Amino acid sequence: MEWYKVIKFLHVLAVVFMSAPLYNLIVVNERVRFGKAPLPVDRYFENIIRGNSTRCYVFQLTALVTGLVLITIPGDPLRALVTNWVLLVKFLLLLVLMGLLSWVHFGIQPRIDGLLSQAQGETIPQEIAGQIALFRGRRKRLAATCLFLVIVTILLGAQVFSRFTPMVTVGLILLAALFAWRVYRTPILYGWV
Repeated sequence: MEWYKVIKFLHVLAVVFMSAPLYNLIVVNERVRFGKAPLPVDRYFENIIRGNSTRCYVFQLTALVTGLVLITIPGDPLRALVTNWVLLVKFLLLLVLMGLLSWVHFGIQPRIDGLLSQAQGETIPQEIAGQIALFRGRRKRLAATCLFLVIVTILLGAQVFSRFTPMVTVGLILLAALFAWRVYRTPILYGWV
């Protein structure tokens, strides 16, 4: 069953690559450290963030397909999604992540892009900047939520076959929430530290 191991590797790799919320938060926090930036800098940061959503869709779909394949290869029908609560929660979290990404990609990002396209010259007029700040704030909160959900999904993935004690699971979920909150609030210049 060597190819089962390859599919498992691709599944784990796709989930790891879904770390776009972390890096989007880092980009957003770096943008804030920049201060009042020229319009081309704002457009540059938005191009980075916009591009991450397409990549994240690909990684999410890869995780979905490889996850379903991993369930069916050993002969377990898809009912394992219902009988194994960890698989069910992981599946539901992935659907929530896809929904949140769609909200950002199809709802928030086009509004930011539309407002940026109205700006001319080197700086963003104050009235447009205020509107952009509202949408960026929403996007940033959603990115922090997605980061938390990705960490919880990885935590559950580590428990598909061998469970942690409930106390350890709850503790790690609390640490995931604390980390997502920290990344939301401050630039993390040195990773965990």
